[in-house]
Amino acid sequence: MAALQPLVRRRLAQQALRVPSNIRSLQTTDRLIVPHPATSHGQVASTQQTANEVKKFDTAAASQNPQDQHKPDSVEPGVNNTFNRFNLSGGTYIVTGGSQGLGLAMAEGLAEAGGRVHCLDRGPEPSEHFKVAAERLLPYDGGRLFYHQVDITDTGALNDAIVKISDEHKRLDGVIAAAGIQKISPAIEYSVEDAKSMLDVNFTGVLMTATAAARQMMKYKCQGSIVLVASMSGMIANKGLISPVYNASKAAVIQLTRSLSMEWAKVRDDGIGGIRVNALSPGHIVTPMVRKNFEEVEGLRATWEAENMMGRISDPEEFKGAGLFLLSRASSFMTGNNLVIDGGHTAW
Repeated sequence: MAALQPLVRRRLAQQALRVPSNIRSLQTTDRLIVPHPATSHGQVASTQQTANEVKKFDTAAASQNPQDQHKPDSVEPGVNNTFNRFNLSGGTYIVTGGSQGLGLAMAEGLAEAGGRVHCLDRGPEPSEHFKVAAERLLPYDGGRLFYHQVDITDTGALNDAIVKISDEHKRLDGVIAAAGIQKISPAIEYSVEDAKSMLDVNFTGVLMTATAAARQMMKYKCQGSIVLVASMSGMIANKGLISPVYNASKAAVIQLTRSLSMEWAKVRDDGIGGIRVNALSPGHIVTPMVRKNFEEVEGLRATWEAENMMGRISDPEEFKGAGLFLLSRASSFMTGNNLVIDGGHTAW
């Protein structure tokens, strides 16, 4: 056994010599992806160099085969581009319902990852929450939030806004359709007008947002990503909440996701296509709309908290990561799916 020890040591030394040099330097490069204010100068330069390398790879891959644009950046041992796949720098994004609540939280997450994020909502001015979010974006993040007054039920105005934003930047990389409304009412008391107004926003508005966005992605040959915000209410009947048309509208959004992804996923020979469409189905979130539900239904919060495995209701900020994942290249092989984030509510 003692005689074998020198041989083992020689074999280990030989293996160490064969380790690529980029692995030995990985510790110094991998930490430069997210700059810190105290040392941002050197880190930003290194991050830009890494981003340029990724861009060169993407261009070369796309020139060979349009289908290859979203394939992994590198298979070279020791090269770690995982965090770069979440980088939205230079991209243009749109979020409907982006003035407050879930839409604003996800829009802020996209901007924090470097994206130019245009938030559409029906108010003449953005909410105070929006103003705070826009002001606290750090300068070295590179992202920005913009506000546009648009009612998604006005299809002409919605299309014009999406065209203008896309034409300004000559691209459209991603859209989150987060605008939605709620009405608590027994089914037998619903009027035609009530149902129509709900579906105009929650389904037709979502459809028109997605199709307007897809036209611009095709125009500029952007293999973008579209996220349709559905709800776990599209899969279950929420205990304690009488909202039949809302639930049905969210179920329709989940099915719409599958249909649109089937139409737009494949890249054509001319480079058009490659558009991914996924749904996001949150559980209960403390948003302005939900706070109104709590005022209307006594004990509703306690009921909901008891209905999921975590025993609490989520905050909008807990969905930042999901929005970023779905719109970034980190989810490049994901389409036609419904991402459910509900604290285990539907898993009982």
